[in-house]
Amino acid sequence: MAHWWTKQKQNRHLAVLFGLLALLAGLLAFYDWRPAAGALALIAFSVWYVVRHEKQEQKMLQRYVATISHRVKKAGTEVFNELPIGIVLYDESGEIEWHNPFVSRIFDTDSLIGRPLTEVFPGLRNKKDKDGKHELEIESKVYLAQVKAEERLVYITDITQQSVLQKRYEEEKLSIGLVVLDNLDEVSQGMDDQTRSLLMAKVTGEITNWANKYGMLLRRTSSDRFLLLLNQQTLKALEASRFEILDDVRELTSEQKVPLTLSIGVSAGFDKLTELGQMAQMSLDMALGRGGDQAAVKVGPRMSFYGGKSNAVEKRTRVRARVISHALRDLIRESDKVVIMGHRNPDLDSLGAAIGVLKAVHLSQKEGYIVLEDINPSIEKLMGLIQEDEKLSKWFISPEDALTIMNGRTLAVVVDTHKASMLAEPKLVQLASRIVVVDHHRRGEEFIQEPTIIYLEPYASSTCELVTELLQYFNDRISMDAIEATALLAGIVVDTKSFSLRTGARTFEAASFLRRHGADTVIIQHLLKEDLEEYVLKSEIVKHAQMLYRRVALAVAEPGRKYPQLLIAQAADTLLNMSGVEASFVIAERTDGRIGISARSSGQINVQVIMEKLGGGGHLTNAAVQIDCTLAEAERQVVSAIDQFVREEGIEE
Repeated sequence: MAHWWTKQKQNRHLAVLFGLLALLAGLLAFYDWRPAAGALALIAFSVWYVVRHEKQEQKMLQRYVATISHRVKKAGTEVFNELPIGIVLYDESGEIEWHNPFVSRIFDTDSLIGRPLTEVFPGLRNKKDKDGKHELEIESKVYLAQVKAEERLVYITDITQQSVLQKRYEEEKLSIGLVVLDNLDEVSQGMDDQTRSLLMAKVTGEITNWANKYGMLLRRTSSDRFLLLLNQQTLKALEASRFEILDDVRELTSEQKVPLTLSIGVSAGFDKLTELGQMAQMSLDMALGRGGDQAAVKVGPRMSFYGGKSNAVEKRTRVRARVISHALRDLIRESDKVVIMGHRNPDLDSLGAAIGVLKAVHLSQKEGYIVLEDINPSIEKLMGLIQEDEKLSKWFISPEDALTIMNGRTLAVVVDTHKASMLAEPKLVQLASRIVVVDHHRRGEEFIQEPTIIYLEPYASSTCELVTELLQYFNDRISMDAIEATALLAGIVVDTKSFSLRTGARTFEAASFLRRHGADTVIIQHLLKEDLEEYVLKSEIVKHAQMLYRRVALAVAEPGRKYPQLLIAQAADTLLNMSGVEASFVIAERTDGRIGISARSSGQINVQVIMEKLGGGGHLTNAAVQIDCTLAEAERQVVSAIDQFVREEGIEE
């Protein structure tokens, strides 16, 4: 281009020069024609020479351009054929029209022309009409296919090495684990030093052998805590084995009155070491909050649980109850008002615990309110008694009224749940700057954010038991009205099935304290009486029961019939009392249109884990979930969850 521009410039100069010579020849001809004729001959010769030279240069340029074009075309063809990128063109019907040799080498064939694109590349099925990048696995190699739908063109690149390196990088990412002996004090109580040392040596040896088996670095940080360093490949192997160390340690110490159990928290998938450590501690807290004897694994946003086969061990120390009670008392005194709330569709445990916390607020001479959305059959009889007591009934308010009294100094106390989504009004905890959670359910992945005080004890029979313990340390001289003590004792009686399930020594101590303060067992018996109509409805559900795995009873109510949640739970309790039934599941349509599922177990089958697979939760022996679907779909989901649990736990049919 530069040469052409220079040539044009020279031509303009020559034109100017010839013009001047012609002008000079014209002047000479005015004086004498002979010199002018010579000048004209010279000009004509110069023009002829320049034109001839220009033609020669044009021919040379054309030959040069032709040579370059040939070389470029030849180089382009070689690149097109030798470039390590596959190029495929396909027609409107999805058949391959043309491809370069790289594609032939992928499949070790001469030609793929005429074959359907999705047959050759199954990974592009339903994707060939969409632009984007897709990974394809072909004969143990990984390729990246980039689709250009408008041009009907596919670029294919071999990324096998990159994929291998990526996989290796992911597998070798660091994971952190924390292991704690969650009931060492309870097991070793009364042991002499030698017996305790022998027990610890056996358990530590078992844990060390387990760590060596999987190539993990194990370091003991205290008498009952260990630190684990492992990679994600090892973590996958541990998950595949379902953390067998949990069962090994429990069986190793089975001769003790209370077997020693482990709780494990593991985190992976986080880039910062500080974040890994925080998530490992959070996972351990989750495992302990669910009762211990299990492993909680957090990989990025995913949280998984393993184990949890045994009931939570009752803690025999009251130190924590006293510390929590004093902290709650100070927090109430620093607040202007206190709002107390339980879960939606409250039961006697939720309502009784709320009344107990209200008593603590009044003992601190502060205003407290119980948030109640509606009165359901579970609490209808108790609320009837409360409404007759003007001194107590005036402290019940609706969620709308509760929102109006919320300010920066309002304390929110949540009882019998730790999930914001289950509250009658979730906005209340969002507006509260200080939150207290008192609950006895095993901790789930969802948890109220940033509570000031957490009193979550899955060993407890009920939230009413926990609140009763807090009241015992709240004030030196405490007096209770009969209705308050009765409400708390009713919650304990209902959740323990009249002291037959999940009942520990402290459960009876709490019941004794309430009885001394006026709890009326006759009223409780009246609250728990069944109507004949309800009994008939429950019998209609039970008659549809069928047995799974010779030990699990499953009853699905008739379509179109609606039942209260309490009646669904009572039907599950009734089925569990049948001979040969170790777990019961009842599925029925609730009065609000949702499908309610109640699960009960005698302890051999962890119904909490099964319900968690469906989005619910609860205890090892008592769990539930509410879902939006048809009865048939709910039955399919429950049966699938039971089958999965049976396979994972290796339960024999």
